[in-house]
Amino acid sequence: ILDNCSTDGTSEWIQSVNSRKIIYYLSDKDLSIEQNWARIKDIPKNEFMTMIGHDDLLHHDYLQEMNELVKKHPGASLYQTHFDFIDEKGKFIRQCFPMDEKHYAHEFLAKQMKRQIDSTGTGYMMRSIDFDALGGMPFTYPKLIFSDYEFWIKLMLMGYLTVSSKKCFSNRLHKSVSHMANGNDYQQAFCQYIKFVTALMQKNTSIKETALLHGKDFLMYYCEAISHRILKTPISERAITVAGFIKECESLGTGFIPGQEFKPLIKFRIRIAKILDQTSLGRNIFQLYRKL
Repeated sequence: ILDNCSTDGTSEWIQSVNSRKIIYYLSDKDLSIEQNWARIKDIPKNEFMTMIGHDDLLHHDYLQEMNELVKKHPGASLYQTHFDFIDEKGKFIRQCFPMDEKHYAHEFLAKQMKRQIDSTGTGYMMRSIDFDALGGMPFTYPKLIFSDYEFWIKLMLMGYLTVSSKKCFSNRLHKSVSHMANGNDYQQAFCQYIKFVTALMQKNTSIKETALLHGKDFLMYYCEAISHRILKTPISERAITVAGFIKECESLGTGFIPGQEFKPLIKFRIRIAKILDQTSLGRNIFQLYRKL
C-alpha cells in the first residue's frame, strides 16, 4: 500500500490487520498523484502485478480469473476482465462496453479512438518485469490523464491484451472528478498523448493505418471537449486560450493525420467556445449556462 499521507484512518486499520502479506509504504510528505504512482516502479514486486485506486473494488474471484487467463494466454502481456461502474456509495451505474477476448495494440487504439472501449487504471494485470522494463507508467502526464492509455499500448506491443468476459471488479465514478482536472491538465496530457501516437506511427504500420482511419474524428472530439474544459477554467488558472488550443490541434493534425484536412472551426460547439472565450462576458455567459 502506497499511503500518500492519508488522514482517514488507513494506517491504524492496516496495523490492526497485522498481516505480513501487507507491505505498507507511508510517504513522509504530501505527494502529487504522479509522484505517488511513480513509487510503484521502485518497490519490490512479485512476478505478476496489478494496480488499484484507493476506492475501486476487486471482486472475490478477480485473482482466480486472472490466474485462468494467464494459463490460457501465456503469450499475452496484459490481462483484464469486464467490470461495472459504481457511484460514490457503491450503487451500480452501468456495465463497461463489451470487449473481445484478444486485442493487439492497433485494435485497442481503434476502439479508443471510436470511443468503443472503457479503460481505467484499475483491473489490468501484467508481469512486473515488463512494468519495470518500460520504466513504469509515464508519469509526465498531468494527473496521469492519458498516461494509462500510453502504457497499455506499450505493453500490448510486447504481446497482446486478453480479456475475460466475467465482471471481476468495480470502478468508482465520482461526480467531482470532472472538476479536479482543469483545462491546462487535459490540454497538456492530450497533446502529449497525440505526440506519442504520432511518433509510434513512424515505427508501426498498423498503428499508422489506425490513426489515419480514425484519428480525425478522435482529434475533433477532444478538440471540442477540451475547448469547453478550458473555457470553464478561470483565466487566472490556465496557460492557454481556447483559440490557442484550437491552433495547437491544427498543428498536431499535420503529423497525426497527414494529408487530411482538419478544420475544427467548422464545428459549431468549437467555434462558439472560441468566441465566448474572447471576452469576460462570454466566459460568464458560459458559466451561467452550465449552472442552468
